[in-house]
Amino acid sequence: MGGVNDPRAVLPQPARLADIALQAEVSEATVSRVLNGKPGVAAATRQRVLAALDVLGYERPLRLRQRSVGLVGLVIPELTNPIFPAFAQVIEQVLAGHGYTPVLCTQSPGGATEDELVDQLVERGVTGIVFLSGLHADTTADPARYTRLAGQGVPFVLINGFNPGVSAPFVSPDDAAASRIAVRHLRALGHSRIGLAVGPNRFVPVRRKVAGFLAEMGDEGQGVVRHSLFSLEGGQAAAGELLDAGCTGIVCGSDMMALGAIRAVRERGRSVPGDVSVIGYDDSDLFAFTDPPLTTLRQPVQAMARAAVGALLEEIGGDLVQRTEFVFQPELVVRGSTAAAR
Repeated sequence: MGGVNDPRAVLPQPARLADIALQAEVSEATVSRVLNGKPGVAAATRQRVLAALDVLGYERPLRLRQRSVGLVGLVIPELTNPIFPAFAQVIEQVLAGHGYTPVLCTQSPGGATEDELVDQLVERGVTGIVFLSGLHADTTADPARYTRLAGQGVPFVLINGFNPGVSAPFVSPDDAAASRIAVRHLRALGHSRIGLAVGPNRFVPVRRKVAGFLAEMGDEGQGVVRHSLFSLEGGQAAAGELLDAGCTGIVCGSDMMALGAIRAVRERGRSVPGDVSVIGYDDSDLFAFTDPPLTTLRQPVQAMARAAVGALLEEIGGDLVQRTEFVFQPELVVRGSTAAAR
C-alpha cells in the first residue's frame, strides 16, 4: 500500500461515467459516446457532457479539445460589480460552445480605455466583439468610434445601452419597466414617499430608469431622484439625501448601490426593512445572502447574453441582423429588504 510520500497516492482517479452522467443529466451511454467521439449526440447534449467534465475537474481527452475557429473580444467596464462577471461567464460559455475563443478585456481607472482595447483586439484579428455597458451607453461619447469599427469589417453587438446613431444589434433590459415594477411593489407595501438612487444622468439606462420612475410616481410630488456613482459609496451618499427628504422606500440603480443605501439607513440608527425598504437592481447569487437578503430587479442575464452572442454569430456568418434594440423584461425578486411601511 502506498504511503503518504508515495507518488501513486496523488494521481488523479479516472473519470467515472456515472458521475459525469449524473452531473450532465444524461445516460452513461451518452457520456461514453461523447468521450469516444462517436456521432449521434446532439450538440447541446455534447456541450453538457463537456461542461460536466470541467465542473468535476476532469481533463478533457485530446480528441475532444476543439480547435478555435476565431477570437471574440468581450469588452466590459470592470469586475467588481458581480453583474459583469455574470454576463461574462455566460457569454464565454456560449462562445466556447461554438468553437470561439473569448478574449476578456476589462477597463480600470488609469488603465486601457475602451478605444485602446478595441485597437488591440483588431490588431489581433478578432472575429467579432461584444460590448457590455460601454461607451455606447454614454450620451456624451462620440458614436463615430463604432462606425469606424464597422468600416474595418469587424462585427459587434452592444449590451445595456442604446444609441440610435450606431448601426448594430443592441440587447437591453427594460430599465423603465424595472423602475415602474419597483415603485408598484413599494406602493403595495404602503410606501408613498419613494426615492430613486441612480448613477450619472449621462447614461442611457439611468435616464430610462428615471423616466420610468417619474412616470409611475405621477404628479403627486412624492418621487425624489438623486444621482451618484454606481458603487456602494455612491448608493450610500444618494440614500442619505433621500432619507433627508423623508423617503421610506428607496429604489436603487444597482445592487451595489442598494448595499450602500442599507448602510446609510443603519448609520442613522434605523433598520431595513423595519423603517426603510430598499430595492436593488441586477441580481446575482450573492445578494440572496446579504443582511437582509436583497429585494431586487433581476436582469435576465442568461437570455440577454445568449441573444447577444446569437446575433454576433449571425453577423460573423454573413447574415445581416436587424439594426435594432432587443429588449428583455426584468423580474422582481422579493426577499427581505422590503416590508410594509410603518
